[in-house]
Amino acid sequence: MRAKTSEDRKLIEIFDPIAEAMGLDIVRIRMMGSHRPGGARRLQIMAERKSDHDINVNECARLSRAISQYIDEADPIEGEYTLEVSSPGIDRPLTRLQDFETYEGYEARLELDRLAEGRKRFRGMLAGVEDEHVAIDLDGEEETAMIPFAWIIEAKLVLSDELLKRGAEARAARGESDDLGDDEDEDEEFEDDFEDDEDLEDDEAANDD
Repeated sequence: MRAKTSEDRKLIEIFDPIAEAMGLDIVRIRMMGSHRPGGARRLQIMAERKSDHDINVNECARLSRAISQYIDEADPIEGEYTLEVSSPGIDRPLTRLQDFETYEGYEARLELDRLAEGRKRFRGMLAGVEDEHVAIDLDGEEETAMIPFAWIIEAKLVLSDELLKRGAEARAARGESDDLGDDEDEDEEFEDDFEDDEDLEDDEAANDD
């Protein structure tokens, strides 16, 4: 789930070592179409610190510059594109098995690549992982469902008071501001435009019950 297309998978193999050298993990890469016909594509990279699953604007900028330098030298992308490096956000995508363990106890939405019990979409409280399976407590069901991680194509946390509180407590522990307004968006995304070298689906729409 960190990569969706063959192009995404190729890029993540290239960029993983760059991020790891900076103490960061790449959460997800998506090469997306332009918002306008003939416009530049968007290369969206979500990253976080290995230590606490967060990232700030300076780290986004450093990662963006490092990736840009590699792209300028190796030219792995065709056509015009815009590079966007950001944090995963509060209601973040869950793309690795470890994410489901890290966010145990929080509500999430899952979408599968096949039918399971007559449906592909599930919503419930994450209950950890076991043997490459994601445990989730579904509304109205007594037994915890065990879903193979390999079946999951999209997963995302559901924004809640508990999730907001977790974020606020983490920022307070680091001595950072508790402001969740416009400043946070500015601090978590860094963009570069490239014109010489070379759609994300609406997550909420895709995951609606």
